[in-house]
Amino acid sequence: MIPKGTERVDYEAEMVVVIGKQAKHVSEEQALDYVFGVTCGNDISARDWQWWRAKASDTFSPCGPFIVTGLNYNDLHLQLRRNGQVMQEQRTADMIHNVATIVSWISRHITLEPGDLIYTGTPGTTSPIKPGDKLEVELEGVGILTNYVVAAE
Repeated sequence: MIPKGTERVDYEAEMVVVIGKQAKHVSEEQALDYVFGVTCGNDISARDWQWWRAKASDTFSPCGPFIVTGLNYNDLHLQLRRNGQVMQEQRTADMIHNVATIVSWISRHITLEPGDLIYTGTPGTTSPIKPGDKLEVELEGVGILTNYVVAAE
């Protein structure tokens, strides 16, 4: 849902890491032992708002449809389609940081708990969404997360 008071809201296709057990000060070599699996995410962002509100509004950051384990998280195809048109497409191998590096780094600063979600970053550029848009985030081996954009009432 696009909240009232924002002028620009964008999609952001992301792989989402799901933490499986408590992690604190985890090395990169051990980090994948703390990952339960991955799922699809759409890190919706209001570009004209302060960071905390831009990422944390109600209905932002949907994820799903499944959590899948046992994949090579560092080489999965990720794609976002808006109204059937491919808008973002890349492999997770092209991410700046791999899953182990991300989990290790975060665990040095906060304790990760089972069920915590880590949105890993979006490939390429994003663009605005509008009411009526159909957004599909597809992650290889996981499935398709589908969301329909509506305006706040």
